[in-house]
Amino acid sequence: MKFGVVVFPGSNCDHDAFFAVSHNLGQSAQFIWHDAASIPDVDAVILPGGFSYGDYLRCGAIAKFSPVMSAVKNFAREGGMVLGICNGFQILVESGLLPGALVRNAGLKFVCRSVDLRVETANSPFTSTAIKGSTVSFPVAHGEGCYVADERTLDELEAEDRVVFRYLDNPNGSQRDIAGILNRERNVMGLMPHPERVTEPLMGSTDGLGVFQSMISALARK
Repeated sequence: MKFGVVVFPGSNCDHDAFFAVSHNLGQSAQFIWHDAASIPDVDAVILPGGFSYGDYLRCGAIAKFSPVMSAVKNFAREGGMVLGICNGFQILVESGLLPGALVRNAGLKFVCRSVDLRVETANSPFTSTAIKGSTVSFPVAHGEGCYVADERTLDELEAEDRVVFRYLDNPNGSQRDIAGILNRERNVMGLMPHPERVTEPLMGSTDGLGVFQSMISALARK
């Protein structure tokens, strides 16, 4: 499987994502610069964590205007898998690829620690190797990770089985403990915690491997 990792000015988790899929999973990976007008021949795109454009205005609000995001939108519309992690999630909601918004943490403090998550759905290309209801632990590192949306959107996300992960110990005040969501077509996922940071024993856990293994399995089924 071929992964593309988008690099924005200020990205700081691009190499983490690249290493996770190329070294720990043995897949092909390449970086995609923010001013690229098209997506190269890849099967999935990762929008990594970091502070794109210094997080001026709102997190992800400037990155959504990068030329590459038009290409990412086209890639997603054509069925390509897109995974946005932390700042990548913020960019996805700012770009309209996912509903809702990510705002300042409820405690108004940057949170950096491991959190326990419950897998809410195994019916997605990102969690197909997981067991619904199982628990994983991923690190979080964000100051604006509180997921909010209107009640109708929240109800739709739950009714359509599009809430992928929930916090068991909510670190940021996200509504309904939401940590990750899918688009209606189920090929785009935004996730605030960092699965790429727990993909080998040296990191203390391999809980994050399941997300990337599920993506590889989804492509194999195609």
